[in-house]
Amino acid sequence: MLNLGGPETLDDVQPFLYNLFADPDIIRLPQALQFLQGALASILSASRAPKSREAYESIGGGSPLRRITDDQARALQGALDARGVQAKTYVGMRYWKPFTEDAIADIKRDGVNRLVVLPLYPQFSISTSGSSLRLLEQYFSEDEQLARVRHTVIPSWYQRPGYVKAMAQLISQTLNDKFDDNKEPIIFFSAHGVPVSYVEDAGDPYKAEMEECVQLIVDELRQMGVSNEHVLAYQSRVGPVEWLKPYTDDTIRQLGRDGTKAMCAVPISFVSEHIETLEEIDMEYRELAEENGIEKWGRVPALDTDPLFIDDLAKAVIEALPYTTRMNSRIGEVTRASITGVPTAAVGDLLASYDRDKLAIPVPDSSWNKKADGRGANRAGEFSGSDPAQTTTNDLVNFAVVFFAVFFFLQVRAGANGLFGATGIFQHW
Repeated sequence: MLNLGGPETLDDVQPFLYNLFADPDIIRLPQALQFLQGALASILSASRAPKSREAYESIGGGSPLRRITDDQARALQGALDARGVQAKTYVGMRYWKPFTEDAIADIKRDGVNRLVVLPLYPQFSISTSGSSLRLLEQYFSEDEQLARVRHTVIPSWYQRPGYVKAMAQLISQTLNDKFDDNKEPIIFFSAHGVPVSYVEDAGDPYKAEMEECVQLIVDELRQMGVSNEHVLAYQSRVGPVEWLKPYTDDTIRQLGRDGTKAMCAVPISFVSEHIETLEEIDMEYRELAEENGIEKWGRVPALDTDPLFIDDLAKAVIEALPYTTRMNSRIGEVTRASITGVPTAAVGDLLASYDRDKLAIPVPDSSWNKKADGRGANRAGEFSGSDPAQTTTNDLVNFAVVFFAVFFFLQVRAGANGLFGATGIFQHW
């Protein structure tokens, strides 16, 4: 079970950010400058940590993601056992404990010979599931013992009937519990955003899967007699690049101008409570809604260990088991199955379908301000909790700091003549 990870205490925040920024898929440096990766990660994590600590302090001093993911793992193992499948679950986080390599070590120690890789992101994105799978691909290709493990990946599962029904039931319950008139609120689906370039240039299926996911849930709600108006928007954008639209904050403002008075927020990208649900949605977006005249607010809880959801994940794992294969199988030779429309594949085969030339997963120019929980992304709210406009300002400051640090380092390395030779303006440094 793959997830992003998050700092469990305030002391964990800066090292968590360091792990994030030290990832070459997050900060891509030219080969000649890759030796600076650690130094840049140190500078950026130190500059971002104070604001990030404030966000985590506001939700109790740390992320609940590990605890909830561990609960989900135990619940999934129990659901598999109830269906007669003796299996053990392992949790691997991308940027915090337990790390992916910790889960791999446990898998090897236990002598596992069949493995189902389950990213805990309903929709596939190269910035969330893709980042974790890229790391797994490296482990599988470098470890002879691991390469012998028959495995398959369930890259996305947003259209599974159990997941769709569980989401619809939670929405219906929230409408009934939080609002006097359950037909008044707009159902506001807020998804984590990704840069437009991911979709248009890198072929990321995230946007198409998200839109289909929302429609499936709305159709299920209609069958339950819930016919409220709905809208989909994307949160957590950072930096100057264009992200998927409409943006959550802009949409809330527009709904306020249009006279909306009641809103039921649905965190559609997330199956666990974490900083983006507890701080960004519950605090920032609720405050924004109230400032724009939206008087009644309710937020659908994350699925966490919802029994219907967990049971459906167990079914997905069982259905995937016949399609496990070894890493060294050639591309195209893997028998593909349709698990309610979700293809499974070996790690290498799956990644090759998005990245035939084995290139690095693309990231935006402002990539150090995002994470993969992810997904991944990326989810800047997971460590910043800041307003996008302020984040952009902070990003420019960070860029200036990093540029100066790199320039100073290179200037010192260049010696007495400096970077521009004996006649350069820095020759006396």
